[in-house]
Amino acid sequence: AERIRSAPGAAVQTDATTSDGGNRDFVNRIWPQAVQAANALGVPPQFLIAQSALETGWGKSEIRRADGSPSYNLFGIKAGRNWQGETVEVTTTEYVNGEPQQMREKFRVYDSYAESFNDYASLIRNNARFSGVLGQQDGTQFARSLQQSGYATDPMYADKLGRIINGTTLRQALAG
Repeated sequence: AERIRSAPGAAVQTDATTSDGGNRDFVNRIWPQAVQAANALGVPPQFLIAQSALETGWGKSEIRRADGSPSYNLFGIKAGRNWQGETVEVTTTEYVNGEPQQMREKFRVYDSYAESFNDYASLIRNNARFSGVLGQQDGTQFARSLQQSGYATDPMYADKLGRIINGTTLRQALAG
C-alpha cells in the first residue's frame, strides 16, 4: 500500500485575509497540470491546487533534493517498496495514535510538476481505498474522503484542507 505523508511542517498557513503574489505565482505555475489531473479524477482543479498548497505551504516548503533542487512532489507521496524512481529522504511529522512524531521518510522525486500531478491522479484513480474521492464536487467532502481513505496521518488533515478549499486565500490566488 502506498503511504502518504502529513503536510510538511506544523505551521502551514491554511488561510489568510490577504493573498500575496507568491500564492498567485504558485497557482499559475501548476494550474494547467491541476486541470488535467482534476479532469482525470472528476473533481474541480481548485481542490488539487488547495491540496498541493497544504502539502507545500503554497510552494514555499516543497520537498527538496539533497542538492537543493526541487523534487516536484506536490502531494507528499512517499516512495514505497514498488517505487522505481529517484527518492529523497526528509524529516516529516507523522501522527501515531494521534500524537505527532518526527520521522525520516523517503519521498518520490519527479522530473516536473506534470509528472507529480499525473502520479497523484494515478494513485487516486487506481487505488480502491480512494474511490470516495473520485468525482467529488463538494470541497469539504473531498477533504473528508481523503482523510477517511488514510491519505495522511494528520488527524486534522481534512479540516486544514477544507479551510484552504473554502478560504479566501485560494479564491484570491485563483482570481489573480
